[in-house]
Amino acid sequence: MGVSRRGPFKSAVPSIVVSPVRRCSRTACGRPAVATLTYVYADSTAVLGPLATYAEPHCYDLCAEHSERLTAPRGWEVVRLAVDTGSARPSSDDLEALANAVREAARPQERAGGAGAAPGAVAPGGRGPDPMEVARRGHLRVLRSPDS
Repeated sequence: MGVSRRGPFKSAVPSIVVSPVRRCSRTACGRPAVATLTYVYADSTAVLGPLATYAEPHCYDLCAEHSERLTAPRGWEVVRLAVDTGSARPSSDDLEALANAVREAARPQERAGGAGAAPGAVAPGGRGPDPMEVARRGHLRVLRSPDS
């Protein structure tokens, strides 16, 4: 399989590594997107703002050059929200918060058996059920609020 009489199959589209960076939606522009354009048809408004977290079907991602040169149809208003053209890399605060969360997750015995634990609570690896646990589905648990 994968071999024909003429030789190995060749893809009509060359195989390249897919970049995690979103690209400009304009035709033949391969620059990285920095802003998202959305049209509000009811208000005859084009809104250009920071790059959206997810690519939406009715929004357009634009590079810096195309977002600066954006014009709207006659009678339409262009609203430009502040676009952060800085680096999208995680800051040291983000990385430190992630490291602290991983450290906390690695210490389940401290959370269950600490000073603030409810009387009768048993560690996750213990013998009895946790009185805060209301329901369980696979590895997920529904916990009762400590106030109730």
